[in-house]
Amino acid sequence: MLIIAGSITTEDDGRDAFLAAAAPMVTATHTEPGCQEYVFSPDPDDANRILLFELWDDQDALDAHFASDHMAEFQGALAGIPVAGREIKKYTISDVGPVR
Repeated sequence: MLIIAGSITTEDDGRDAFLAAAAPMVTATHTEPGCQEYVFSPDPDDANRILLFELWDDQDALDAHFASDHMAEFQGALAGIPVAGREIKKYTISDVGPVR
């Protein structure tokens, strides 16, 4: 199991445009085999920051996502949205259980 988590910071007033560009891609991604969670969420404390959380069954599912048409369309839509920075990491999970 893989977790992709991090943040993207847009230039001033770019967050809404980024989230609008992401919306169709997020909807399509939810239907992909191996995708358990996929969320872009606005940071409530920073008007330019977006939080990202993804949960994938395995690397093959993530690779298929990166090769999808909707990911390519999303990348194209981002061309006009200035991003100031990003920090996104992949975590490989070997065990999952309830929080106690």
